[in-house]
Amino acid sequence: MPNYVVPRCYISRSLIGLARFFRVASPTCYSILSEHLKNQRIDEAKELFERIPSPNIYLCTKMIAGYAENLRLNEALQLFDKMPVKDTVMWNLMIKGCVDCGNMDMSLKLFEEMTQRNVISYTTMISGFLKFGKVKEAESLFSEMPQRDVAAWNAMIYGYFENGRVEEAVKLFELMHYRNVISWTSVISGLDQYGRSDEALLIFKKMLDFFIEPTSSTFASVITACANARDLGLGSEIHACVVKLGYLYDTYVTASLITLYANCMHMDDSSKVFSERLHINIVVWTSLLTGYGLNYKHKEALKVFGDMIRIGLLPNQSSFTSALNSSCEMESIDLGKEIHGVAVKLGLNTDAFVGNSLVVLYSKCGNIDDGLIAFKEIPEKNIVSWNSIIVGCAQHGFGNWALTLFAQMVRSRADMDDITFTGLLAACSHSGMLEKGRRLFQYIPQSSSIEVTLEHYSCMVDILCRSGKLNEAEDLVKSMPMRPNLSIWLALLSGCKKHLNLELAERAAENVFHLDPNCSAAYVLLSNIYAFSGRWNDVARVRGNMRRRGNTKQPGCSWVNQKGIRHTFLSGDTSHPLSDGIYEKLEWLTEKLKEYGYVPDQRYALHDVEDEQKEVLLSYHSERLAICFALITTHGSAITVMKNLRVCGDCHSAIKLIAKIVDREIIVRDSSRFHHFRDGFCSCSDYW
Repeated sequence: MPNYVVPRCYISRSLIGLARFFRVASPTCYSILSEHLKNQRIDEAKELFERIPSPNIYLCTKMIAGYAENLRLNEALQLFDKMPVKDTVMWNLMIKGCVDCGNMDMSLKLFEEMTQRNVISYTTMISGFLKFGKVKEAESLFSEMPQRDVAAWNAMIYGYFENGRVEEAVKLFELMHYRNVISWTSVISGLDQYGRSDEALLIFKKMLDFFIEPTSSTFASVITACANARDLGLGSEIHACVVKLGYLYDTYVTASLITLYANCMHMDDSSKVFSERLHINIVVWTSLLTGYGLNYKHKEALKVFGDMIRIGLLPNQSSFTSALNSSCEMESIDLGKEIHGVAVKLGLNTDAFVGNSLVVLYSKCGNIDDGLIAFKEIPEKNIVSWNSIIVGCAQHGFGNWALTLFAQMVRSRADMDDITFTGLLAACSHSGMLEKGRRLFQYIPQSSSIEVTLEHYSCMVDILCRSGKLNEAEDLVKSMPMRPNLSIWLALLSGCKKHLNLELAERAAENVFHLDPNCSAAYVLLSNIYAFSGRWNDVARVRGNMRRRGNTKQPGCSWVNQKGIRHTFLSGDTSHPLSDGIYEKLEWLTEKLKEYGYVPDQRYALHDVEDEQKEVLLSYHSERLAICFALITTHGSAITVMKNLRVCGDCHSAIKLIAKIVDREIIVRDSSRFHHFRDGFCSCSDYW
């Protein structure tokens, strides 16, 4: 006789039939209902429940809990209202359901209707108030409690930390007559969360003095505090205790240990902890991925991300954020796009954290258009979202875009901070918007509680200098309420180079050398100003002073990233394997440039040599070699070149024509900003 499998629905119907016959639900009926609820099959559970003629209080309580846990509050309330008799357990369950579903008004109404409240009733309401930031209401209820158990005290302490009330949490902890391990762990975790890791570790030592046995959660919190405090010694001791007590295989303990060693720059130990067992938990993998990124081992970080995908472990928001940050640091937009594709497939590209990382990736790698698309796809933008896109637009010289986005930010009533205004002022600086920059600078102290910082003054000095308002810039520096720092004097000195104001340049340089006698950037700027003015004796004097102090000028360097590999070039470099092809393309471009009327600006050679030598020096600048490399290795697509110094004026003029000659967009990111060259023009409008 063949073995037939009887469908579960048939069994359910049969049991229901029996229940009807006997007018009572069988024990098996209870178990099937529990199984449905456990597996979140609420509709099946509801159908079964409604067929039971006389459900007892146990079944009703179970059903109400199932509705509430699955956020079906109305059905839970309807069943609750039908109950002729309600015990305290059911009241508490219904109140908790309202809290979990975010309906604090209903939970308070039910609480007030209760005739017999117990400590659980009060604790549930207190937790609810604190969950939604109603601290005063929670404090009032806590003070009214006829009796308090340790759970109520712990709820208040946890809620205080969750709402940033650190001092109140610590004071309440000190008032407790009896503390359990949850009390201690909450304080350790809370203090660490708010940057008070050293205090958290002292609390842990005090906890051991009271002979309180730590749990896995305690160890995870303490190890995280060691990681944030960079306390490798104590962290290693706790690691040894964890091994002895058998907590090493706890997911969060393992993840915390990986983070500890990563933060202390011991990635070999992080990797060793990870490899001690096969992990299938995303938290552990993400800790290793983030640790590699923290230690500037971005290739290893991306390998970990790839391994996660290969074994079928789905990345979470933190995994994507870390992987995208590593792609950004490697300036590899190709790898970033691959990771973006995975995020889209998993539906995480619109997550705020992932979206913010995408905005930064595309902006820093030269693709501001895709950065804007990524920004628009974030449904719930936070302050990091707005700041990232505003700073991105500033870096690319799109000042009007940055201001338009700021107007949208104001209309959406999003929070703003000092970074927001630093980005806006930088956007005005790179776009030559003097008056808008002035108005923004005056607006900062008027906008909520934001204070004008040194970075804001530095940006404003830069705006004035670029617009030729050098005297006004110097007056602003003199009127500052705080002492000008190095970046402010360097901004003034840099402006003097653009407008060849030697007298002010010497004063600015003197102030720089007073703050930092070995500032190589100031020596180079002053030397270049003298060179532009043809004062070669002063050039020699400044360079001599620089040599005597042991300072060396940072060599100009440009690079192109292709398939995760960086190809780097110095001026006149012949070390690249494709040098012959590069210089052949360079000679061809040089001839074409002459046909288009290009005349080298010999001032940018910055050396007292013959004119012919100056032309050769200019033509071999590193950015031109990088562009030629990209031209012979790619076809049709935009070329992106990164440079560690500002692009010189002569190369800027040449690259505008090169973009027209080869009919390709050329993007150059120098130390100041991005330049987008198309068809003989640059996005900066020759203002940089």
